[in-house]
Amino acid sequence: MVNRKLGRTTDIRLSMLKNLTTDLIWHEQIETTEARAKEVKAIADSLISLAVKEKDNFEEVDVKVSKAKLDSKGNKETELAKSKNGKEFFKVVKETKTEKRQKDKPSRLNARRKIMTKINKVKDEDGNNIDLTNKLFNEIAPRYQTRVGGYTQIIKKGQRRGDGAETVILKLV
Repeated sequence: MVNRKLGRTTDIRLSMLKNLTTDLIWHEQIETTEARAKEVKAIADSLISLAVKEKDNFEEVDVKVSKAKLDSKGNKETELAKSKNGKEFFKVVKETKTEKRQKDKPSRLNARRKIMTKINKVKDEDGNNIDLTNKLFNEIAPRYQTRVGGYTQIIKKGQRRGDGAETVILKLV
């Protein structure tokens, strides 16, 4: 992999590449300069190939989950209880269920952690967390399971006004 300096110090350059990679995975298309796009392309292709390799490497496990019981309006149900010293208080009613969940096998867990070091955490407009590693494993990897490499494409757009830098569109194929 060619390590372009991109006119930045190491920490700023790595942060910029992490941001660009995150945006590419989230929006599936970004507009940037050609040099930056070539660097991000290498990172994104390696992350996608890792996700494709470990896509189905998990097992379904039954897990007991204890949650608060909700009424018809969506509020927690409570019941009156007595403490040891005779005082009464309201206690939330709990219900236990068994749910099927995916449990990553060790190599997939390692891949997930590697991916998490290369991308940032993201929130949507409502402030909810978006799990980009799950997006990689569940949405992007199945698209490319028959493809061997070349998951991204660079389309030249022209020179930018002002500094004349070559701008490109980097997108997932």
